[in-house]
Amino acid sequence: MDVFGYLAPYGLEWLNLLVRWLHIITGIAWIGASFYFVWLDNSIRPPAPGSELAKKGVAGELWAVHGGGFYNPQKYLVAPAELPKELHWFKWEAYSTWLSGFALLVIVYYLNAQAMMVDRGVADLSSWQAVGIGLASLVVGWVVYDLLCRSPLGRHDLAFGAVVYGFLVASAWVLSHLLSGRAAYLHVGAMIGTMMVANVAMLIIPGQRKMVNAMLAGRKPDPAHGIRAKQRSVHNNYFTLPVLFIMISNHYAMTYSHAYSWAVLGAIMLAGVLIRHFFNLRHKGRIEWQYPAAGVALLAAVAVAIAPAPPAGGAAAAGSSPAAQFASVRTIVDQRCVGCHAERPTQPGFATAPAGVMLHTPELLTQNAARIYQQTVQTRAMPLANLTHMTDAERAQIGAWFEAGARTGNN
Repeated sequence: MDVFGYLAPYGLEWLNLLVRWLHIITGIAWIGASFYFVWLDNSIRPPAPGSELAKKGVAGELWAVHGGGFYNPQKYLVAPAELPKELHWFKWEAYSTWLSGFALLVIVYYLNAQAMMVDRGVADLSSWQAVGIGLASLVVGWVVYDLLCRSPLGRHDLAFGAVVYGFLVASAWVLSHLLSGRAAYLHVGAMIGTMMVANVAMLIIPGQRKMVNAMLAGRKPDPAHGIRAKQRSVHNNYFTLPVLFIMISNHYAMTYSHAYSWAVLGAIMLAGVLIRHFFNLRHKGRIEWQYPAAGVALLAAVAVAIAPAPPAGGAAAAGSSPAAQFASVRTIVDQRCVGCHAERPTQPGFATAPAGVMLHTPELLTQNAARIYQQTVQTRAMPLANLTHMTDAERAQIGAWFEAGARTGNN
């Protein structure tokens, strides 16, 4: 192998690290701003009728203290009589989050599609087919959502939310029958993220620009632009908790590897919306505990429903010694797992062992016995996309070894 071929996976690993770090930073900035402004909108109080603020067109104001300073934000009903010289636009937080997220999708998934996106037990796809499905999902997601917003349904918040939720769950079902579990989840998240950033880029910012341009031209701004922008901003706020879960979902194979992974995702997304709704109502002074209670109950129900079955017991083959069991499991792990989980992985696309888990020595194998059992037997999430073709019989052997105490024969 030439030097470039040897260093390319290592370089991609660093690119992954840096872009992921950027994605988290910009995501915090964007979601933090979303949370803040929804809180602000729900917390401001209208000025007294006939007061100077009311005469200036102020719809509400708020006094707050933070970091040793006092703040007095004000919101105008449509726009102030005169534009200030400096006007901050909240847009780059959104754009940077989406751009870094899409770059991460390319680095982690699209450049290694056979390992990260294709599961031949689900659908026998080429890399280009898998990537094409992923990209198409982002476009279709935005088009369907935007059309629903512009339809008469968009004027009825509860019905609209139910239909969009149903569309996202249906999308999860379709993707789970085409892509690997973790890729399906990530693309549902990418669909939501694309809806959110397109709201900013195509509705919120253009509407605000039209209002500013109208004022600069001496015309009264059309309040319809502000109403549409507020609607899309509220949608983005409800999307935040589901998309945050999906961002971390690749660490939790118990969810995306389940036979009904799409339903698991749907339930978790709904729980996130219910919890977010509680906080939005709380900002308005309404404390309605039934919403977070329902969200927590839903999460608890999911945890119970997808819990792995207890060991059957007596799985070890009759007369099989601990040493023989361990030798058999080590052979399986060497053949099926060590290509990735080694000090120097040989599987293309991996510069370091995933999650830092190495299994190339007897000591490391026994040290990670519980994790091996969980990933190969309970969730069946590993080997990744079953690239190395681990059989059901081999999984049963690993299960029997672990349930018998994960012994080496020397202990």
